[in-house]
Amino acid sequence: MDDEMRALAKNQTWDLIELLQDMKTVGCKWVYLVKYKSDGSIERYKALMVAKGYTQIYGIDYQETFAPVAKMNIVYFLLPLAAIFSWNIQ
Repeated sequence: MDDEMRALAKNQTWDLIELLQDMKTVGCKWVYLVKYKSDGSIERYKALMVAKGYTQIYGIDYQETFAPVAKMNIVYFLLPLAAIFSWNIQ
């Protein structure tokens, strides 16, 4: 869990902001995984912090959507489009 928290802080995963009145935060929870080697022995234990996106109410709790992981084939597809159409990438 310490490694995961350090990685989240290093990558500046979130910004702290003041919560607006009548708004709720999106919670998070820890997911624990056991990674195995090909021979079946334990390689390592892994902890992931994930957002509870299912607690959001459409049109009330959020204005933006997010995906925790971007697949590389999507990145390879969007970068040429951004170059062709002069889109800004964030």
